[in-house]
Amino acid sequence: MPTIGLFRGIKIAIQFNDHVPPHIHVQYGEHKATILINEIELDEGFLPNKQLKMVLGWCALHQEELLENWELARKNNNTFMIEPLK
Repeated sequence: MPTIGLFRGIKIAIQFNDHVPPHIHVQYGEHKATILINEIELDEGFLPNKQLKMVLGWCALHQEELLENWELARKNNNTFMIEPLK
């Protein structure tokens, strides 16, 4: 599962050939969650409120790039890193 984002202890990844709807996998410490890309909302799992807000904000800023990475990963192509949250 390639990492496409890494900031403030949060790891963002997309799985190759993953199921729809488009989503990302997020890990922060022992917490794991999936975020829907089109809706920019929590799908499954849990993140502390502060980290969830950061991830959702980052997703809103980079939604187009997330969808591009999603399509690349669905076709088993190389993904690219997205600029971290500053």
